[in-house]
Amino acid sequence: MTVNSDIEREVHAVARRGKDAAVDLATLSRAAKDAALTAIADTLVKRADEIVAANAEDVERARAEGTSPAMIDRLTLTPRRIEAIADAVREIVELPDPVGESVRGGVLPNGLDLRQIRVPLGVIGIIYEGRPNVTVDAAALCLKSGNAALLRGSSSAYSSNTAIVRVLRDALKGTEVPVDAIQLVPGRTRESSTALMRARGLVDVLIPRGGGSLIQAVVRDSSVPVIETGEGLCHVYVDADADLDKAVAIATNAKAQRCSVCNSAETLLVHEAVADAFVPRVLESLAAAGVTVHGDPRVLEIAAAHPTEATVVEATEEDWGTEYLAMDLAVRVVPDVDAALRHIRRYSTQHTEAIITDSLATSRYFVARVDSAAVMVNASTRFTDGGEFGFGAEIGISTQKLHARGPMGLTEMTSTKYVVTGDGHLK
Repeated sequence: MTVNSDIEREVHAVARRGKDAAVDLATLSRAAKDAALTAIADTLVKRADEIVAANAEDVERARAEGTSPAMIDRLTLTPRRIEAIADAVREIVELPDPVGESVRGGVLPNGLDLRQIRVPLGVIGIIYEGRPNVTVDAAALCLKSGNAALLRGSSSAYSSNTAIVRVLRDALKGTEVPVDAIQLVPGRTRESSTALMRARGLVDVLIPRGGGSLIQAVVRDSSVPVIETGEGLCHVYVDADADLDKAVAIATNAKAQRCSVCNSAETLLVHEAVADAFVPRVLESLAAAGVTVHGDPRVLEIAAAHPTEATVVEATEEDWGTEYLAMDLAVRVVPDVDAALRHIRRYSTQHTEAIITDSLATSRYFVARVDSAAVMVNASTRFTDGGEFGFGAEIGISTQKLHARGPMGLTEMTSTKYVVTGDGHLK
């Protein structure tokens, strides 16, 4: 894609200011950063009316464009929601600061003192969709971990994001944190996103947050290193040795507790040895939750033999590779654990997989052979989350293997450097 030179200059100018700010931010104490975060939380609450007024412009425009009620709800900010966003910032204040932490080291045989310490990544660009609360979450996490944040939200939330970033920057004016540690990437068209993706040397890392199409577009078009987050085609496998009461509860929770998030289950695999006993029960439970089942021929056969209130339709090949993010679940009966693993290897996005079994040997076999960021044993996929893991807030869930994998908390937003101290040592 060709980028207008004026837009590219504007985006790169923002990135350069971010790079300068990152140098000063990296050396600040935890106390200085926490004071800035506290100021941000307080200012968000004080100026909530200003943010709500700007948000109303986005909401009105979204309604005029025929945006779905669910998406409008995600876009909408209220004073109560802004209070909750401010509380989330205050929770980040309480988290340990990873910067400066010694990862490993010691005195070498030649007397050199070697230390590997955590340092900020530098300038982080975040390209995200929809929810304006991400603007605050991302900025706060970047600040706490010593990184400058370049924020590129969707055009649907442009007025909201502009107001929020103005408030955040004003809050920093009375602190030690450089104002340019938080910046909104200028522009409302795809060109500005593309310019950010091509700012190699000015931006250290890009993190896309949103649907699969956004993530893949950033991965495909960016010359800046990208950490892939979010896309989750998660599986639950019910083994021959599963406790079926637990299996019904876990499968239903994994799908229906909150279906629109990346750690919700999209496919349920059932060992044929327990299919006749398990499938009718899980169909009944899923029906009560309002889930539509996309079943393979065996599932359809069992559903016909054991009528329930469930809506069961024939699964297509496309269903096995679909991240529904809705009240839909693909269900397949498999002959054994190896067949389940083959299915997962073919269709998984390497986010989270779960096995339900009372067999220690089978659980170990499954865990060893699944290549995903998280593997659950007798637990819902919904637990793949920074807060649930005890990390506090997260910037996203990485589904790749380099640098960070799984929930990305503050530690995952750092790199390391080696500090070697000698006393006139020569090689």
